[in-house]
Amino acid sequence: MKSKKIVLPFVCMFMMVLLSACGGKGEKTGDVPFAEVEKTETENMDKADVSVTENPKEDTGAEKGESGKILIAYFSRVGNTDFADDVDAVTSASLLVKDNRLYGNTQYVATLVQKAAGGDLFLIETKEKYPSDYDETDKQGEKENREKARPELASRVENLDEYSTVFLGFPNWYYDMPMAVYSFLEEHDLSGKTIIPFVTSGGSGFSDAISAMKELEPDADVVEDGFETTHSKVDEVTFDEVKAWVNGLGIEKK
Repeated sequence: MKSKKIVLPFVCMFMMVLLSACGGKGEKTGDVPFAEVEKTETENMDKADVSVTENPKEDTGAEKGESGKILIAYFSRVGNTDFADDVDAVTSASLLVKDNRLYGNTQYVATLVQKAAGGDLFLIETKEKYPSDYDETDKQGEKENREKARPELASRVENLDEYSTVFLGFPNWYYDMPMAVYSFLEEHDLSGKTIIPFVTSGGSGFSDAISAMKELEPDADVVEDGFETTHSKVDEVTFDEVKAWVNGLGIEKK
């Protein structure tokens, strides 16, 4: 392809010289100089959907969130705990089983959000696993909250600039977000993006989580009408319920 582009200007110059030699009147033929052709092609590419690339990891020079992709980031015990195969989900306040699969409460809601809105799921995962015993996890969560700890995360979101909308889900731990979610927000600049929260709780809802998000991400648009459900009711949350909430947000499914 490159060799053809190099030959093109010489062919055009030869034709122009030939026309001039034949007594042409010097009228414009409508041809565009090679440099302007390159510029026009580049401009057209810039206007295209940058989400359609052969290598999404390659820097396209797009502004943050230009592709409009959706990210569903969530924190959940499942994925952050090594549970035994015979774990009793019925007696735990943060686990449930659907279609013979073990879910964390927040994880389950996150999968419904993805089904309704599209996008990519991302588990906020800590390097250090939490105890499988609920009471022990509760104690660790309380200690982290009291000390304002920032657990080290096992991974970060790649190509964050591709996302314009971030659903952020978590359980309410001690009237707050888990400290791992603070780690996530402090390690990821969500400026210019829309943050849409959802929470599972024992009954406290978001508490002060939304105001905390606004402080941590002052240049993001934090939606206050987030999705809430309690641990005792999460098993009854339906796809239609989540879909109605997502549709009411007015975002475009990607």
